[in-house]
Amino acid sequence: MTRPERFRRFIDYFTTNFPEPKTELAYRNPYELIVAVVLSAQCTDKRVNLVMPALLEQFPTAAELGAASADDIFPFIRSVSYPN
Repeated sequence: MTRPERFRRFIDYFTTNFPEPKTELAYRNPYELIVAVVLSAQCTDKRVNLVMPALLEQFPTAAELGAASADDIFPFIRSVSYPN
C-alpha cells in the first residue's frame, strides 16, 4: 500500500467512525481553537478553558497575539505551566 493510500484509509476511517468530532475545549473560531490546542498540550482542557477568556479579552485576534511580547502573554498563561 502506498503512502497516499494509507493516508486515504486513515482519513476514511476517522471520517466514517467520528463524523462530528468533539473537543472539550471552548472556542468560537479557528483562531481560538488553535490557541486552545497549543495551550492544552501543557495541561488539561479544563484549565485551558479557564485561562482562555482573559487571554482572548486582551488578545482578541491572531494579529494582536502575534504582536505581543512573551512578557505581555505570560500573566495569562502562567497557570498553564507553558512558560517554563
